[in-house]
Amino acid sequence: MPHADSAFVPQGLDKTQFWQHVFDQLTALLDGQRSWVTNLANASSLIYNSLLAYPAHFGDGERMVNWAGFYLHSSLFPSPKISTQGRTSGPGAGEILLLGPFCGKPACQFINVTPGKSRGVCADAFMQRKTLLVTDVDAYPGHIACDGETKSEIVCPLVLRREDGDVAVGVLDLDCLALAGFTEEDRAGLEKIAQLIVEACDW
Repeated sequence: MPHADSAFVPQGLDKTQFWQHVFDQLTALLDGQRSWVTNLANASSLIYNSLLAYPAHFGDGERMVNWAGFYLHSSLFPSPKISTQGRTSGPGAGEILLLGPFCGKPACQFINVTPGKSRGVCADAFMQRKTLLVTDVDAYPGHIACDGETKSEIVCPLVLRREDGDVAVGVLDLDCLALAGFTEEDRAGLEKIAQLIVEACDW
């Protein structure tokens, strides 16, 4: 089967069945590959295009999901010094998340996750190690508006489970054009996908 066919969504699926379908398709796509760059690129494309092909809840129109992708801790990137508007990810720069693979319009290049300086949904989800489902981004304190058309958002942390303690490596971020675009069913489906991605990659 061509890889592009992974984004085909059968008709008549409810939300729970939809996310299980995406999970199963992603499991097959990630099989045999451990590179986080490759896996996150395929994951963002599969999630985004599957959502657009699911008109019962998303698809084209006023409820469309307009962004799906990842922000990763800067320590995962190859260069020790990455420009962030005059700062680097080296000493004194604080901690940041850098834009990773995504589908949608151009986005913010980095997000500050330094304690006491962070703001926004992605930063909060990363630092709290928990999924944040935001029904109205304009009402969220410190929201970072990469796209003014976005009305709601859900962010799942990517948490690597280790014997010496859990480590957050980044976040999975989805934006929607509608208020209250995401539900608890989406949370459950995306958290399962986020864990699959974490376990499928070498970090």
